Amino acid sequence: MKHDFSFEQALAASGRIAWQIEDVLPADGSLDFQRHFLPESLARTGAATTLSPREQQVLNHIRGHEYLSIFGLVEEFILPFVLDHARPQLNGDDVRVRALLAFAGEEAKHIHLFKQFHARFTRDFGTDCAVIGPPETVAAEVLKHDPLAVALTILHIEWMTQRHYVESVRDNRDLDPLFKSLLKHHWMEEAQHAKLDTLMVEALVEGRDEASIQKAIDEYLEIGMFLDNGLKTQTDFNIDAFERAVGRTLGPAEHEELTAQQHQALRWTYLGSGMTHPKFVATLAAISPAARDRIAEVAPVFS
Repeated sequence: MKHDFSFEQALAASGRIAWQIEDVLPADGSLDFQRHFLPESLARTGAATTLSPREQQVLNHIRGHEYLSIFGLVEEFILPFVLDHARPQLNGDDVRVRALLAFAGEEAKHIHLFKQFHARFTRDFGTDCAVIGPPETVAAEVLKHDPLAVALTILHIEWMTQRHYVESVRDNRDLDPLFKSLLKHHWMEEAQHAKLDTLMVEALVEGRDEASIQKAIDEYLEIGMFLDNGLKTQTDFNIDAFERAVGRTLGPAEHEELTAQQHQALRWTYLGSGMTHPKFVATLAAISPAARDRIAEVAPVFS
């Protein structure tokens, strides 16, 4: 695979950009509920034309809560996977082990950060917003698959994170500053994680034949369908929280239309935007052109 990623560079970058939770989410920091949390390219709440502008903003806030909560959820299976990958190498390359342990430590920090955000959001928003789970059940379902399939899922998530921030958040001046800062600091560390996971994928591909690779792609798609089913449930949770927050019940037709529109928005956010990231596609092509082509055929469903 053509890249210049290395464990040494990732470890050095990790040390340079390290941050503390209390600096990113200070005790006196508050969310501005007069501003959007997520960019429209991800939230797609502005496209919900049956809602008033204020209702669209409330739904955007619910989507923002869901966004960081889903990241916390997936990082609960990324963390044990990275530790399992590092464990057999404890007596090997010290730099490699340190880089992977830093990766795991940062994921643990993100989980902690997002739990604190959830508490802050729930306190100030005033309406409970449910999230799919529990995390240990989701982790068990994902981690039962071929390690290469799991590593590809994680790589998808890491590049997805990069795409969201760089393309939609970094230059967006309409977002709440505190929420935007959370996304920025998450992105800073995930940039190194994408490189490390690329190296893990390379290690897991080594020695495999084409049939074994295609089996891993099958399982990557199985994980994707499992997550997509979860996103449908999450959409239902979001609509329920929205109705409670704005104090009105949607009519049957409006409810069905909004649910379909928002489910597709979640599908793009978590599935389509990762599947089509150029660097994820490049990794697939390096593994197997047939694998790249298979994912390209599936990806439009999640646009």
